[in-house]
Amino acid sequence: MRSTIGRARVASVRCCASTRVERNPNFAKLQAGYLFPEVARRRNVHAEKHPGEKIISLGIGDTTEPIPEPIMRALVNKAHGMGTLDGYSGYGAEQGQEPLREGISSKFYNGIVQPSEIFVSDGSKCDIARLQLMFGPGRTIAVQDPAYPAYVDTSVMVGDTGEMDSASQQFKGIVYMPCSADNDFFPDLDNLPATDLIFFCSPNNPTGAAATRTQLEKLVAFARKNGSIIIYDAAYAIFIEDENCPRSIFEIEGAKECAIETCSFSKYAGFTGIRLGWTVVPEALKFADGSSVQKDWIRLMSTCFNGASCISQAGGLACVQEEGYQAMVDLVGYYKENAKILKTCFEELGFSVYGGKDAPYVWVGFPGEKSWDVFADILAKCSIVTTPGSGFGPAGEGFVRASAFGHREDVLEAVERLKKNFEVKAKVA
Repeated sequence: MRSTIGRARVASVRCCASTRVERNPNFAKLQAGYLFPEVARRRNVHAEKHPGEKIISLGIGDTTEPIPEPIMRALVNKAHGMGTLDGYSGYGAEQGQEPLREGISSKFYNGIVQPSEIFVSDGSKCDIARLQLMFGPGRTIAVQDPAYPAYVDTSVMVGDTGEMDSASQQFKGIVYMPCSADNDFFPDLDNLPATDLIFFCSPNNPTGAAATRTQLEKLVAFARKNGSIIIYDAAYAIFIEDENCPRSIFEIEGAKECAIETCSFSKYAGFTGIRLGWTVVPEALKFADGSSVQKDWIRLMSTCFNGASCISQAGGLACVQEEGYQAMVDLVGYYKENAKILKTCFEELGFSVYGGKDAPYVWVGFPGEKSWDVFADILAKCSIVTTPGSGFGPAGEGFVRASAFGHREDVLEAVERLKKNFEVKAKVA
């Protein structure tokens, strides 16, 4: 008995002891948990206080509808084939299967991007972190404000920033590019300093604004003049219906000399749980010393990544074939209709509303109010989860984002709850 107690004490001491390894100081700069887990935490607290009450999520942009049958069939067939001698496959090319790269080139880029410039991965978010790893610490960064928080957080983690300034709620060392209705959700490039990297998302998450061709021409010209590289997030490009808004940065002349584009099947085909995306690194893109960015990307991917799942890639290949592509477009249309319903609801209630046309997000203004307070108010009154705009950057304060990813019946019920609990107000311009 005595020896057992002694071993337990030793184990306890070992568990509590610190190692000699210092914490990465960049992680200490992060002010709080990642936005969406915090939203989930507050949702769970509400659920505990109101057991049995149905909570409707218009928060995180997670797809809800089944994967279309032609695409699912390809996934199932490949998964089944992995259990046979003829169908089994092991490691594949880190850059992705050639038929899939060719299909992405043809279907999404109409050949303006070559298959050899397309690198298949497990999703855009992962590739954003890998791009940060490739570029390394000490870069100067510009981001849209508001923007998807992964751009800022990974910049902090890799060592590109100073501390958070409590007054401005901005990290020192990052150039925040305000994007609001006042500037048509496009930054005033004439008054911005040059930076090494520019993170730009179109359609924007969270505002839902899609950049026009003229705006993107200005962005590319700005980057080329300053020797910057644009990291262009096109994760929602398939939602664009405005013909004046390009679906790819590479539709703009000169973009191949200054841009990288990342995209994903997550919101296209319901692959949030399957994990499949791609990043375009043009052959023409060079570092300051003339060396190839693409070669470094290949080196990184070959070292840090063994390639996307062959099952996921089978589903991706179905997405770029005619039957699967049409099914994917129909699925996107379902979410676009949800967005239209939500946008109409908030407009009828008198709020200032943006997005909801070329993107699956509706950006709703509550002037003079704090975003987290609005989030709490909607959750308390309606049992509806939104996302506070301030979580996307200081310029998001006073807004909430409503996501169109949801079952139609839940979206319609959310509309009824909102109309019941929020009075029609005079619209604020």
